[in-house]
Amino acid sequence: MNPRLEHLQPYPFEKLRQLLADANPDKTGLPLVDLSIGEPKHDAPELAKQAIVDSLAGLSGYPPTKGAPMLRRTIADWIGRRYSIAAPDPETQVLPVLGSREALFAFAQTVINPENKGLVVCPNPFYQIYEGAALLAGATPHYINATAENNFLCDWASVDTDVWRQTELLYVCNPGNPAGSVMPLSDWELLFELADEHDFIIASDECYSEIYLDEGSPPLGGLQAAVALGRNDFRRLVSFSSLSKRSNLPGLRSGFVAGDANLISRFLLYRTYHGSAMSGVVTAASLAAWQDEAHVKHNRQAYRDKFDAVLEILSPALDVARPQASFYLWMPTPYDDAQFTRDLLDQQAVKVLPGSYVSRTADGQNPGANRIRIALVAPLEACVEGAHRIASFVKQMS
Repeated sequence: MNPRLEHLQPYPFEKLRQLLADANPDKTGLPLVDLSIGEPKHDAPELAKQAIVDSLAGLSGYPPTKGAPMLRRTIADWIGRRYSIAAPDPETQVLPVLGSREALFAFAQTVINPENKGLVVCPNPFYQIYEGAALLAGATPHYINATAENNFLCDWASVDTDVWRQTELLYVCNPGNPAGSVMPLSDWELLFELADEHDFIIASDECYSEIYLDEGSPPLGGLQAAVALGRNDFRRLVSFSSLSKRSNLPGLRSGFVAGDANLISRFLLYRTYHGSAMSGVVTAASLAAWQDEAHVKHNRQAYRDKFDAVLEILSPALDVARPQASFYLWMPTPYDDAQFTRDLLDQQAVKVLPGSYVSRTADGQNPGANRIRIALVAPLEACVEGAHRIASFVKQMS
């Protein structure tokens, strides 16, 4: 067996299952409201579903690892429109993937040299795939705390130079999970300078980029920042995106990576052996989704409606603010987050995720401690009901 598997920690939702094993929400007589998992529940767009039906003949052939040329061109054009930049080269700078999760993991296996015993730097809290990818690639995760004092962004300038010297890969999540904060151009400028100086690669996880709450202010993306800073070749940068959140298609497993042509080339080589090629059926649905923005705007509005309704209920009880993007609320708890989560389910039949389950103790603190993550993915009525129960529970605790 691969001994590195022993270094993996249980996934947050396995820990949550164990935490809640002896809770008894049935005694409340209330229907369960599950706000724990960031799995979109809005309807998938009909145009994508119809594309699947119309393309079933595509199951009869092996798909190319590089992806269909039309899909690569469509993704490149979408990047150009979305970020107001020249479209990347679909031949060398764009690669369709089976969702951003598998790509974020596989990319680390491609770019990390295990003989170096280097570092993979990531934000804290974080998406646990970053940690697992680092460990299984033979590197050591290094966590940079994102706290309320810095608007839940990482203070990259505070990181010791010796850490950057050992860094092989930096994961950024932009907009962030769980707080939804967006990195400014000044952060990107600093990271590019550090990457050039210390010879590391930046993997920008942008799966929440299309769930923003101000229709007039879409989040700045990594490729967009690179162009703004004169890095038109996207050197040392690869961005990851997905249709899961944007288009309510988590089951489709469709996304892309785009950026540095040299990195894309090596990643394609890895994937040729990895066996991650997108079928013709998924390709057809992806084409339909990337070519349409109407359903995405409708999706954003549905989340805005939820934030408006839920924050009106929660704000009098808890210190909670509207994020810039994503569909999460990152809320403080009046006592230990894990115990609060268990009590909330047991007494109000509302399931949330403890903040400490998506973070690690670093520099003497766990930035997720005494916080919970709430995913507003359920229907509006369920989110409102859950908010009322949470507010009532907090008031009772007070």
